[in-house]
Amino acid sequence: MRAIQITEFGGPETLVVRDLPDPQPGEGEQVMDVLAAGINYADTHQTENSYLAQQTLPMIPGGEVVVRDADGRRRLGLLAAGGYAQKIAADPRRLFEIPDAVDDGQALTTLVQGATAWHLLRTSTHLQAGETVVVHAGAGGVGTLAIQLAKRWGAGRVIATASSEEKRALTLELGADIAIDSRVDDLKGALREANDGRGVDVVLEMTGGSVFDQSLAALAPLGRLAVFGMAGRTPPSPIDAGKLMARSTAVIGFWLVHIVQQPARLAEAVTDLMQLIAGGELRPVVGATYDLDHASDAHRALLDRSSVGKLVLDPQA
Repeated sequence: MRAIQITEFGGPETLVVRDLPDPQPGEGEQVMDVLAAGINYADTHQTENSYLAQQTLPMIPGGEVVVRDADGRRRLGLLAAGGYAQKIAADPRRLFEIPDAVDDGQALTTLVQGATAWHLLRTSTHLQAGETVVVHAGAGGVGTLAIQLAKRWGAGRVIATASSEEKRALTLELGADIAIDSRVDDLKGALREANDGRGVDVVLEMTGGSVFDQSLAALAPLGRLAVFGMAGRTPPSPIDAGKLMARSTAVIGFWLVHIVQQPARLAEAVTDLMQLIAGGELRPVVGATYDLDHASDAHRALLDRSSVGKLVLDPQA
């Protein structure tokens, strides 16, 4: 089979296509064709070995796949690795069946990014009706779904940030009430101005550095900032517990691994999202599709923040 195999850690240039033996199935597993694989920010950390979990070489990256099982049914699932390949070995009983009304790219939006958006709002920040929600990177895979879910679950105002006029227009189409330029110097001031001069209640943050710091400063009393990534590769300033107490604010970390380790909680999110998509109640934004030979371009698009929506890899192309 053809697959991306990494033999050294680094940037997109390490994504090299190789001819490798087909995977060998373990107990209860089948070898299945990969119809599509999801491409995520976490994959860029995986290739750098800069993620929360340490990686080992050689490695086939990618943990999010749509496959066809022995009965011809399309299934969706998360793996530890191996998704950037034409075949994988997996237990079909651990995968989600995909409704006919949901295509491969749409299905992929429900896993890493969809379940993250779902649990950030429901589990981490406990969004309450009428609250103001800030969604950073609003045109990205998590952001496009988080905007829609926040509105669906009663947010009083959704403020999206994005780096281009085109991306900001997309966030407004998806239901954001206000879209602001993520590159402004005074982000704290811009967020408060977008909320009529008041602090905001919930922030979903995955950039790090100054974006984190200014977002935390923009919180209203009892506000919550959920951090689920560090795309800018720059850590925020140390958190002052006294300042959190003084304003009754909270910083919440989120790593999807802990949801995956509780299969019922992952299934709750994925099943709900799949039903909403199938019923036309949720609009998944599927961006560009890449073949194996251009997987490195997908990683570059994520890193330079030029991508929109969910990026998909087609290993069979």
